[in-house]
Amino acid sequence: MIAIGGDHSALELKAGIMAHLRERGESFKDFGTYTEESCDYPDIAKVVCRAVLSGECDRGIIICGTGIGISITANRFKGIRAALCGDCYSAKATREHNNANVLALGARVVGIGLACQIVDTWLDTPFSEGERHKIRIAKMDED
Repeated sequence: MIAIGGDHSALELKAGIMAHLRERGESFKDFGTYTEESCDYPDIAKVVCRAVLSGECDRGIIICGTGIGISITANRFKGIRAALCGDCYSAKATREHNNANVLALGARVVGIGLACQIVDTWLDTPFSEGERHKIRIAKMDED
């Protein structure tokens, strides 16, 4: 199951990504927001990250205007490896090398077509299981 959430600037992109996930046959849970009323992206990042960390969801997709603020918030959670991606190469590399469990997108940066390609790449790319990558990921979680 994929956790997905975005702030008010992300409504349209989130809706398009959810439609795409349905077409792929992916299960997901929408953690909001649901209206154009202004909201704070840290609140969305927190609920998505908690769903991933608790095991309720396997991975998360978070969206704000640029993807920057929401990814910064997500990466404050130990065990979350959120990657802001604006291209497919980065989406592939962050799965292979960092085993990223949260994908961040900027609704004002990428259009729906590219966003869906990024999501596909990110979902379809497995972690490499390379020893050097495991060591680096472990270092990310050190205090």
